Amino acid sequence: MTVALIALQCPDAERLYKACRRYDLLNKFYQASNQWQKAMETAEAHDRVHLRTTHYNYAKHLEATGQQNLALTHYEKSDTHRFEVPRMLSEDLQALENYINKMKDKSLWKWWAQYLESQSEMESALKYYALAQDYFSLVRVHCFQGNIQKAAEIANETGNGAASYHLARQYESQEDIKQAVHFYSRAQAFNNAIRLCKANNLDDQLMNLALLSSPEDMIEAACYYEEKGDQMDRAVMLYHKAGHFSKALELAFATQQFGALQLIAEDLDEKSDPALLARCSGFFIEHAQYEKAMELLLTARKYHEALQLCLEQNLTITEELAEKMTVSKESQDLSEESRRELLEQIADCCMRQGNYHMATKKYTQAGNKLKAMRALLKSGDTEKIIFFAGVSRQREIYIMAANYLQSLDWRKDAKIIANIISFYTKGGALDLLAGFYDACAQVEIDEYQNYEKAHRALTEAYKCLSKAKARSPVEQESKLGHLQSRMSLMKQFIHAQRVYPEDTEEAVRQCELLLAEQDFDNAIRYGDILGFLVQHYTQVKKFHTAYHYLEEMQKRIPASNLSYYVSQQTMEAVHRGAGVPMSPVHTSHSSTDSKEEEEADEVEDP
Repeated sequence: MTVALIALQCPDAERLYKACRRYDLLNKFYQASNQWQKAMETAEAHDRVHLRTTHYNYAKHLEATGQQNLALTHYEKSDTHRFEVPRMLSEDLQALENYINKMKDKSLWKWWAQYLESQSEMESALKYYALAQDYFSLVRVHCFQGNIQKAAEIANETGNGAASYHLARQYESQEDIKQAVHFYSRAQAFNNAIRLCKANNLDDQLMNLALLSSPEDMIEAACYYEEKGDQMDRAVMLYHKAGHFSKALELAFATQQFGALQLIAEDLDEKSDPALLARCSGFFIEHAQYEKAMELLLTARKYHEALQLCLEQNLTITEELAEKMTVSKESQDLSEESRRELLEQIADCCMRQGNYHMATKKYTQAGNKLKAMRALLKSGDTEKIIFFAGVSRQREIYIMAANYLQSLDWRKDAKIIANIISFYTKGGALDLLAGFYDACAQVEIDEYQNYEKAHRALTEAYKCLSKAKARSPVEQESKLGHLQSRMSLMKQFIHAQRVYPEDTEEAVRQCELLLAEQDFDNAIRYGDILGFLVQHYTQVKKFHTAYHYLEEMQKRIPASNLSYYVSQQTMEAVHRGAGVPMSPVHTSHSSTDSKEEEEADEVEDP
């Protein structure tokens, strides 16, 4: 009315509403002035938020002017026909029924069914309830008519909760307990089903229903079984499922239900009561289930007890178990000192079990790098030993790593040699480094007869030993003197080898002078000097002198090693030239020797 009055007072209202784009007010203006076509067009094009309201208002206007058929259309467009049309056609039931049948709308079918039921037209009501798929009403009407079997078929086929519940109430009133329990279960009204089962001793059904129901119903059923006293396993299971762990464990302990305890223990975690965890672990220990007991002790944060159990029962500490035993620095469960002590104890246990890598890890976490290195050395993992020594940067660890590397076949691996030198240097162990250079010199002699490289290695050994801080200066001076003597003798032999091509006599004289030296064999092998002289005198055809030195070799060197210094061809030439027949000396493992050894083995075998 306000809009109409404004329109009457302001003839330009329509133009102004359009100019300021107030289509909602323009729509109301058209409705107030009965310009419904324009109102519909405005709502459709510009004011869709009020489109359904416009249709509804127009339908009310049409109904008021007696245009029911057209009003029907606009009630439908406003989506209010489910209420407004039955109201409008309530005086013309035939027209209303025709309209409902034409629309095929479930809400209208249900409304019509309810109307028919109110008029006691039950069969017709059932027809429309079926069309509306209102299964609760179908079951209700069938029960009212006494056709409970048909009601049961509908409830079973559809599974409708409300229908099943209504039917269950009917069966309960008729004292048909089995069917009542069935339909209460279908309706998921488990508390009612449980109530009936308890009242009628339906223990098997009660168990199944309780497991499907709420924790409260589970506890109620568990109390029932506990009171009966003959089905305690069911009571334990229900208390467990309901989350009432303490009660479940109490009953399980009391009735010695080992299997149930295992199941309950699997659900215990760090949030569980520590006392409960400890009690449960104690039960497992009593029954020799040590792994399970240890898991529970760890869950209860009783780390020392878990480790003690591991030691007592000789349980293998796996990587997973070791990590569970490890307490983080941020934890408030243990002090830092206790945490480190626990880590060392875990590592000690891993060491005894031969799990050296895990022991290394735990010693490292405990801050004891020396013990970590000892564990790693036992593992024999060379790469990790080198890496650990590099990152630890501790004198003792450098030395330990270098000592270990010396125990390997370092002669053929330049990388290992470099690491030994590096670690001894970083560790400040110059006396040990001197010993390593001495070993390198001996390798050059024994394997390659390279006295020049050996001399260089001894020179490095001398430098290191002279810089080393000795405990006994007298002993250090003695070692330095011994090294100096060896280097001097070695240098003399190197000189002989170098000058031989140009001054043969000088080279031979130097070698013969070396043979006259005392303890020269500490620096130069007998075989190298004697072999040098045998080779020389054979070349200059002085076979008797060559034979003399060859005899010296045979006295000092095992026959099997002679070929290292003098070739078989040279030995044959010496014997031939000196007129001495060759004795059957085995200078090497020839094919003949091998064959004879195999034949000897075959004779000795039984």
